[in-house]
Amino acid sequence: MQRLLRVLGATVGVLLVYRVALAGDAILASGSAPTKVLQSGAGEGPVWNPKLGLLFSGDGHINQLTRDGQLKIYREGAGTNGLLFDPQGRLIACEHSARRVTRTEGGKVSVLTSDYEGKKYNSPNDLTLDSKGRIYFTDPRYGDRSSIEMKDSAGREIEGVYRIDPDGKVTRIIDKELQRPNGLVITPDDKHLFIADNHNNAVGTARKLYRFDLATDGSVVENSRKLIFDWGNSRGPDGMELDQSGRVFVAGGLNKPNPPFETTDRKGGVYVLSATGSLLEFIPIPNDEVTNVAFGGDDLKTLFVTAGGTLWSVRVNVPGRSPLVPAKSE
Repeated sequence: MQRLLRVLGATVGVLLVYRVALAGDAILASGSAPTKVLQSGAGEGPVWNPKLGLLFSGDGHINQLTRDGQLKIYREGAGTNGLLFDPQGRLIACEHSARRVTRTEGGKVSVLTSDYEGKKYNSPNDLTLDSKGRIYFTDPRYGDRSSIEMKDSAGREIEGVYRIDPDGKVTRIIDKELQRPNGLVITPDDKHLFIADNHNNAVGTARKLYRFDLATDGSVVENSRKLIFDWGNSRGPDGMELDQSGRVFVAGGLNKPNPPFETTDRKGGVYVLSATGSLLEFIPIPNDEVTNVAFGGDDLKTLFVTAGGTLWSVRVNVPGRSPLVPAKSE
């Protein structure tokens, strides 16, 4: 761990951090600023494991940055995006290339779901877990859309959100309320689900973060959608996590314009929001695109950020949440 911490403490690419929060509620640790950890290989889905270190998707593989700072391939050719560990230490993965969600245990990969009502998923993207072990995942389609099977009876393409229950049953919980769902996270009390709606290859489409209310059975409460934050015409929200104070850390924005679809009105970085949508702090990351975040380290106070294949870290004052590490009261 000491070697990894030395890597994280290296003064490479240190940036100025713009603080919006009050000094007494400082989100970042004193003197902390984003530090580049890796130049390549970290495309998406970072997740911390106390034994393994940090796993992330990149270059078609699941890669690993060990606790002593070594970079390895954890699972070759996995074709994954979002990753998470369940409380039993099993790795759950959105395999966007194979269009399925899998679980890895003891080196064995099992398929949790690969189709819904006989139709292949679009590209499972990101996932979150509630306290009852139910898995929620998003299924957008970015890029080539010619192979989309997920359509309703009228031929409308469906980019939905799904729930996998512990008994294996799969339910689509959102199919019309979002244009292109991406990152998501559920609150510890299972009452709210934050979802990024990021339709980034058309003009005037959604680049918004919404919050939905959840019923006790894991279904979305009708008409509960609430707008939390809007990225306007810039690149919208991607992956996100909660800290133990309930603040939402969201990857989003853009540093270089992508005309005519995306502007730089919202710069690329991590947007720290209150549960009701107040912008508390912005942590700029120079590499486009800023795709995801994860809390790690033994105290869960290191925020890891993936951006354009690079990996960054920054120290925070309040730990994040992890199903593998019990929450501690401050």
